[in-house]
Amino acid sequence: MASIARTPPAPAPGDAAGLRERARGALLGLAVGDALGAPAENLKPSEIRARWGRITGYVSEQPYGTDDTEYAIFSGLLLARHGSALTPEHVEAAWHEWIADRAEGPFRGAGFSERGTLENLRRGLAAPISAQHRHAWSDGLAMRAAPFGVFAAGRPAEAARLVAVDGSVSHEGEGIYGGQAVAAGVAAAMTGAAAPVVIAAALAVIPGDSWTARSLRRAVSVAHRGERAVRSAVVIGGYPWTDLAPEAVALAFGAYAAADGDFREAVLTAVNMGRDADTTAAVAGALSGANQGLAAIPPHWSSAIGPARGRCLPSIAGHHVLDVADLLLTAAETGTAGTETGTAGAAAGVAGRREVIPAAVAAPLAAVLPAAVAQGGRGAAVAQGERAAADAVVEPAELIPLPDTVQPTELLPLPDTVQPAELLPPPPPTPRPTEPDGGRAGDRGSSERSPLVGTGRAGQPNGEGRP
Repeated sequence: MASIARTPPAPAPGDAAGLRERARGALLGLAVGDALGAPAENLKPSEIRARWGRITGYVSEQPYGTDDTEYAIFSGLLLARHGSALTPEHVEAAWHEWIADRAEGPFRGAGFSERGTLENLRRGLAAPISAQHRHAWSDGLAMRAAPFGVFAAGRPAEAARLVAVDGSVSHEGEGIYGGQAVAAGVAAAMTGAAAPVVIAAALAVIPGDSWTARSLRRAVSVAHRGERAVRSAVVIGGYPWTDLAPEAVALAFGAYAAADGDFREAVLTAVNMGRDADTTAAVAGALSGANQGLAAIPPHWSSAIGPARGRCLPSIAGHHVLDVADLLLTAAETGTAGTETGTAGAAAGVAGRREVIPAAVAAPLAAVLPAAVAQGGRGAAVAQGERAAADAVVEPAELIPLPDTVQPTELLPLPDTVQPAELLPPPPPTPRPTEPDGGRAGDRGSSERSPLVGTGRAGQPNGEGRP
């Protein structure tokens, strides 16, 4: 494995070019992981091996992104428009205007959590009541969380706060925690932080006794043993629905740790573990892409990613993830007035891109990670900038991994008032239709204005725009 000591140093506050490369790497990495993992979604490793051997690249002639990429674009455009002033009302209004109140594409809006949200919104329910459905703990927020880490680069607590605002419309509990872990991890990775610091940032923003935190700790503690060990540590065997946020997020971070942050290995590790492979690979791709930048993505992978086709969300057809990455950086640099922290918070968004993970959080995690990952991580754990006031401090005891052998009952925390039968989602839908065509990287979509991004605070106009 490549040494984590080779992780690029954190960019200086004025290194706009370096930040742009990381931002683009994060979102293009998400889209590439999504496209690589889509054919393996819901499959077991044995089924993947029987069909393709070990997946080492695209296995379809015309690779395409799924709802993971389209929802990430949707949330990225919304965040670029409102910045740190984002509210649940903004998110709810956007869901109505650009999803719920429009005709749906062939994917019918997305996965179980999104479908439940759309049904509630169409019934007139508002956030957070709209998130009270049977699949509120899905990875639907985690799959669209990377843009928040790009926007709040170096500020994992702010990334976690904002993604929770976005998720208030569609998720609760573990579903929110999964999104926060991903957003915070990407925010740390945007500084070039070592893998232990990135993982510590994810753990620092979620409850230490949550299902998501326990699964994440288990995954990274056995990452040095490879993908089979990671999968065995967190997957609930026999459970038919694969989009559990605690499981998918842990698999993604486990793949990222097993690969020492290397983009290609992280994404392929996630893909070959199966389960919700498009989401786990998308998250692993976002983390690694933010860490290493756009150049780390193999050109023959990135060239297959074109503008969104809108098969899940017709309203974002024509948008390209690279454009969204640029818009997010522009929004972070120009700031948004009227936030709780005032316009000074926008300036902090630029200066705050320096590493802000406290050493007290990173050091205990580095101690339990494999030596190959821990080397170089201890030095990177020293904070280079001011510690963000909102950053949570995690006690060392919270970072000690649990035993490898875990009974399924330990992973299923149920509310006292909810019976297990109430948590079962509806039967799986019919398979997605096969994509008829492929996009090209040079085709960047329409030149019309986006329905979500205006010319105001973001600073520039932009193009339009599970079963």
